Amino acid sequence: MAVVEAVVAVTKRQLLALSVLLFSTSLSAAVLPDNRIDLMQHSYQGGGVSIDGPALMLRSKIGEQVSVSGFYYVDTVSGASIDVIATASAYSETRIESRVGLDYLTGNSILSLNYAQSDEDDYNARSVSFGVAHDTFGGMTTLSLNAAVGDDEIGRNGDESFSEELRRYSYSLGITQVLTTRWISALNAEVDMEQGFLNNPYRSVRFRDPLSELGYGYQFEIYPNTRNSFALGLVNKFYLPYRAALTASLRHYQDSWDIQAFDAELEYVHPLGERWVLDSHVRWYQQGQASFYADLFEFADQQNFMARDKELSDFNNLSIGVGASYRFASWSWWPAAKPELNLEWDHIRFNYNNFRNVTVPGTEAGAEPLYRLTANVYRAFFSVYF
Repeated sequence: MAVVEAVVAVTKRQLLALSVLLFSTSLSAAVLPDNRIDLMQHSYQGGGVSIDGPALMLRSKIGEQVSVSGFYYVDTVSGASIDVIATASAYSETRIESRVGLDYLTGNSILSLNYAQSDEDDYNARSVSFGVAHDTFGGMTTLSLNAAVGDDEIGRNGDESFSEELRRYSYSLGITQVLTTRWISALNAEVDMEQGFLNNPYRSVRFRDPLSELGYGYQFEIYPNTRNSFALGLVNKFYLPYRAALTASLRHYQDSWDIQAFDAELEYVHPLGERWVLDSHVRWYQQGQASFYADLFEFADQQNFMARDKELSDFNNLSIGVGASYRFASWSWWPAAKPELNLEWDHIRFNYNNFRNVTVPGTEAGAEPLYRLTANVYRAFFSVYF
């Protein structure tokens, strides 16, 4: 797991957008998703961390009722984030994720079963999920229910005696409604429950220490061993008269660590001719801090639980992105194939309101400037629908 910060984890979720398409049911539950092959290269640069690697994705129907899917994804992570600079040295690691899925069409319902695993030097994760999507009212309404369970094994490089476990449960319920010929709305609720080792085995908190030249010392973080969260999201998609589409999304999140968050996203998709499609989006995210977070504690072991993970602090971020896709002419040697090239770029700005940059020299403990982070995410993928 090294000291890869949560901002990187957020970016990974963005980079996995294609896999979500592969492993989620279509809007109409009574129709299996299209056959497709995707080859992707992704890159993340920001906050002293670089992430890049390839991905391969495949979905294929078997007969009229079954669809199988597979996904293989590689992250090569290197750099020295602000957490690393403060307490450790630069690092490099590779994470490999793979998934397989099965969709079964029966009547107006699709049953889905997925297995995923992720492996790196000091963190191994396994999960199984099951989902049901059902069409009703003549295809105007789709109800979906998903459940997942995961087991993680956590280690610490350089310490073979360190071994912890984390158990994860996730449940989601959604309803998608066709309101008019140009308006589709979806409401989704998700509950997550985690039990086990929830903190980073490398990260430390800092506390005031008058005997230190810096004015502060460090100790390992101490987290609760349970975390429960609830999220509610609303998505509205509007199809405009000139073939374009506008999507507006709102989401609220809260958990048992007293974190409350809100994000809003607006996306616009515009076709140009028969081959080009352009899209742009903007997203705003705001959250409050966890109840046991502090940038600088007054003394060692001040509380039962102590954290200095900046992703548990009070912060906000703004993300803007643009993309373009081009549909090639059909190949003579494979007439059924529809090849497509996609290029995407996202720029993200993080503003931390109570996490300070301890790498600035000559500043008094607790008076350092607040930390700011900018990052760029690039994705290029070639898709073939058949």
